[in-house]
Order: sequence, then structure tokens, then C-alpha cells
Amino acid sequence: MSRRSAGLSLLGALAAAGCSLIADAPAARREAEAERRYPPTGRFVTVAGKRIHAHTEGRGPDVVLIHGASGNTRDWTFSMTGALARRYRVTAFDRPGLGWSDDLGPEGVSPFAQAAALRAAAAELGIRRPVVVGQSYGGAVAMAWALSDPAGTAAVVSVAGATMPWPGGLGPFYGITGSDIGAATVVPLITAFTPARRAEAAIAGIFAPDPVPEGYPAYIGAGLTLRRGALVVNSRQVSALKPYVTAMAAAYPRLALPVEAVHGTADTIVPLAIHSEPMVRLLPDARLTRLEGAGHMPHHSRQAEVIAAIDRAAARGRLR
Repeated sequence: MSRRSAGLSLLGALAAAGCSLIADAPAARREAEAERRYPPTGRFVTVAGKRIHAHTEGRGPDVVLIHGASGNTRDWTFSMTGALARRYRVTAFDRPGLGWSDDLGPEGVSPFAQAAALRAAAAELGIRRPVVVGQSYGGAVAMAWALSDPAGTAAVVSVAGATMPWPGGLGPFYGITGSDIGAATVVPLITAFTPARRAEAAIAGIFAPDPVPEGYPAYIGAGLTLRRGALVVNSRQVSALKPYVTAMAAAYPRLALPVEAVHGTADTIVPLAIHSEPMVRLLPDARLTRLEGAGHMPHHSRQAEVIAAIDRAAARGRLR
């Protein structure tokens, strides 16, 4: 090791120690408060020694809901599960490492590994041949689910899904917070000291140009997302996604089951022209619903259209 490398390593170690000294106690208090305020709403299923949190409502054909990056089941249970439970058995899962589900370890950055864990949990719950609905990053997991088990999947609904490779990178945030040094230095500071107004501003940015539903910031449990482990896992999953969706795109022409894609034309986080439009051109049996002027969260801002897509997927998948 060169003197320069040794010096940088020493500085990194000192920075990590300093951040730990400053942030660990307040970060732990914030994590404990978030977990107290936002407990699990469903049940746990153990898959290969890992706990998966599942929230189930209703009766009827099975619909599985998979949330996006930085999310948890509360994004779906805010209003969507109640609306769907009138005629479906709806199960929303916390993706591995987020919400109340355990991290899968290094392999958990793969949407295929996440889909396999959720499929195994679904089987334990008696879910058979569901319509799988994924929003944003969850769209990639939903497509991985279908690619891995097409016979056991009735249909897929991709809601603003991140399902195709994109040009360029993601910016420095994910790389920093997903790194070992960032996990020891930057992440504890974020957990310990991010003000509530900053979290609310981030939520507003995700919904833009649509308004945030009244009561959503208080319900979603941003504190669960800001826990140190969840921040690191989320960053590593997002940073690792592009090679997986690149491989998935090559396999889409062989996926014959029905796919409904619902995407807002004003979505700047997962742009329509980069993801849903090229995806449906590759799939043999896909339909795209463009939501004029809608942003990244149409399952809230344009819920009726998203539910209509789920109904079409259930009919096309011969569940209704």
C-alpha cells in the first residue's frame, strides 16, 4: 500500500469514527421512534431464514403489490389496498431490506432474488397465479417475477415501472450512500439529522407535478426509509439495477403473458419514453396506458386508471 493510500485509509477511518461518535446515538433514537410509530401492519413469512412482511386484505383472485425504491407496504395500504380489496385478495409485500422485510445480503440487489423471495412468501400464503403489480423499482421486480415463473403469473401491471436500461448514471448520492465508507459516515448523519420538512419536500418531489394526498406524509413512515440499514440497502439495489434490466429487456420478447403498463407523461423520475414505451414494443402481449400530465405516482393521483389496468390484467389473465 502506498503512503497516499494509507493516508486516505486513515482519514476514512477517522471520519467514520467521528461520524459514529456524533450520529450513532441520535440515529438509533430516531430509528426506534420510527419503528414504534410505524409497526408492521401485516404478518411475517419466513423464507430461507429471512422474514418477509406481507399485508393482506380482501377476498377473490390474487393481486400482489410491490412498492418502489425507498418505499414500503404503506405506499399501497394508504388507499390502494382498500379500493382493490372489494373484489380481490390483495397482498402488499415489503421488498427485502425495506420496510419490515429482512435484507437478503449481497444477492438482494438482484430483482430476480427479490422476486424469488416474494414468490416463496406468496406460496406460503397460498397465493396462486396472481396479477403482479409493481410501481417504479417494483416494476422491475414484477417483471423479474414473471420472467422467472411465467406459468405461475397471471399477468403483470407495471405502474411507472423502471423496466428498461437508461442512458447515463444516477448521480453521486446512491454511489456514496451505498458504499462502505458512505454507510459509516454519510448515512448515520442522514438518519440522525434529516429534518421532517426535508423528508416532506422529497415526497413532494416524487409526486410532482401531482399534489401529495392529504395525510400521506404522516402515514407513509419516512422514518422507516431513513433507517441506516434501509438507506444503504436501497442505494445498493438502485445502483445495481441497470445491468439486470438490460438482461431482462433481452428476454422480454419471449414473455407471452399479458402485461399492462400505466405511465404518466410528466414522470421525470422514471421517464415514459425510456421505460414503458420501449418495453411494450418488446413484449408480445403488452398494452400501454399513457396518463397525460401525470407524474411518478399515478396509483395515487390517477388511481381509477391504475385499478382499471389491474382489472384488464385480471381479465386477460383469465382470473375474472
